[in-house]
Amino acid sequence: MAQLIVALDVADADEAEKLVDDLYDLDVIVKIGLESLFGYPERILAYCESRDVRTFIDAKLHDIPRTVEAAIRQLVRPNAHIVNVHALGGLEMMRAAVDAANERASELGCTAPQIFAVTILTSIAPEDLLELGLHGGPGENATRLAALARDAGCAGVVCSAHEVRDLKSFFGDDFLTLTPGIRPSGAAHGDQKRVMTPAGAVAAGADYLVVGRPITQAPDPAAAARAILDEMHAPVSS
Repeated sequence: MAQLIVALDVADADEAEKLVDDLYDLDVIVKIGLESLFGYPERILAYCESRDVRTFIDAKLHDIPRTVEAAIRQLVRPNAHIVNVHALGGLEMMRAAVDAANERASELGCTAPQIFAVTILTSIAPEDLLELGLHGGPGENATRLAALARDAGCAGVVCSAHEVRDLKSFFGDDFLTLTPGIRPSGAAHGDQKRVMTPAGAVAAGADYLVVGRPITQAPDPAAAARAILDEMHAPVSS
């Protein structure tokens, strides 16, 4: 069953902790992204660990293998469920991340976080790819990068929900997909260019759905998250 990840992309640590509390009774994972990791890392990581809240540490690591290995070791903790790296860092870098996560978790006596690899950001439109020197469409590039991630031992990839069906058909259901750019019907897209509704992403086969502003900026974040969970888990009409 697909799981909801709520992005704690807020500038203030007090607000982030309040969101954790607001969402505590729901079956969600919280995403700790760059805004938190550069703004108040130890505070939010320690708070989530103290409350035993599952986290997706959205570090998007992209560096030489030795540096990524060292960073992963710092991020592993008992409640870290997912940590991500950039697939464009290459096979050796991704393999170093996977190995470091397993080794550090063994030292701590906890379950290793799943390592996911970012393929093509959902803020990138097809016409942007050529500027980056990437030929072909988002799906073609995502598939090529996903193949590298699979060979490196990653649990899955971060991709647009639009690429999920093809990735599942290529790599099977056990290779997981984590999809940002999820917007309920009628919600503003913001800086996301390749978006899909929660129901559409689940129907496509996505394993994890990331939602930020439609929940965190709602008057009642828990109610907004609950509505998205209801949409995700609603029976499919025949």
